[in-house]
Amino acid sequence: MNHSWKKYMKVGLVHFMAFPEVQKGDGPIVETLESILTDEFFDVVEITTINDSKIRQKVREMFVASKVTVAYGSQPVQLANKLNLNSFNDQERSNAVERCLACVDEAVEIGAVGIAFLSGSHPGETKIVEATDLLFDSFSKICTHAADQDKNLNVVLETFDFDIDKKALIGPNSEAVEFSKRMRESHDNFGLMLDLSHLPLQRESIEGALSIAKEHIVHAHMGNCVVKDRSHSAYGDQHPRFGIEGGENDVEEVVNYIRMLIQIGYLKENNPRILSFEVKPVEGEASEIVIANAKRTLREAWELV
Repeated sequence: MNHSWKKYMKVGLVHFMAFPEVQKGDGPIVETLESILTDEFFDVVEITTINDSKIRQKVREMFVASKVTVAYGSQPVQLANKLNLNSFNDQERSNAVERCLACVDEAVEIGAVGIAFLSGSHPGETKIVEATDLLFDSFSKICTHAADQDKNLNVVLETFDFDIDKKALIGPNSEAVEFSKRMRESHDNFGLMLDLSHLPLQRESIEGALSIAKEHIVHAHMGNCVVKDRSHSAYGDQHPRFGIEGGENDVEEVVNYIRMLIQIGYLKENNPRILSFEVKPVEGEASEIVIANAKRTLREAWELV
């Protein structure tokens, strides 16, 4: 591609994945964010919960000063606390909703443009309809609360694997689209996130998944995964660096992903939208090297788009 990618995309980085030591809301949050915000390569940063209100205020000031776009990921909070938005237990589901509403409040506090969630655990084929109804009820509450707090805040459901690692209800992208259609009948702040890292885990092709979800995608991630070798240290939904031995995604897949995002109209010239790296160091690797790997992968891929 002859044009700069900045005409097509706002390149982001998922902070809490690149620096997993901050996933629980503590640790070197300010220091690691500073390393991202001072890197002109990135126009977007995606964060998760920050336990200390003073640090939240500090990072909000950093975001404003750096002119980055900010998004919020609730997934680490959900996973760490086993929050199931489609639980058949009323109290468990209510607790999950309340904690997710608190994440919405944090997202508004730090100036995020969107907040992402994942569905609860897959209940088995015979209970999908009932679980989906419960998930709809939970997301309706979240979308209503988000709209009340900030009319411009998108509520985003990320699609995950349904039987390998996260084992989430949503799930196949065709089912995600049906859920999104239902949600959008009453909530115009709802949309889907697709992630290149998850497509092999979902047993879906880039072309197939993006074609199905094209009218509902409001956020996109790119990364890698390991599916074929169960003994691999990064097996499952672990987001290892691009090109890792035994992995599924590298330059070729990133090229195809970007081409397809352009084809379906998610990425448009002079109307850049978020496309974030979600990469994580495996044991023994430095975050900075994994981030550099991602940047080099995009540079090489863009030349071929």
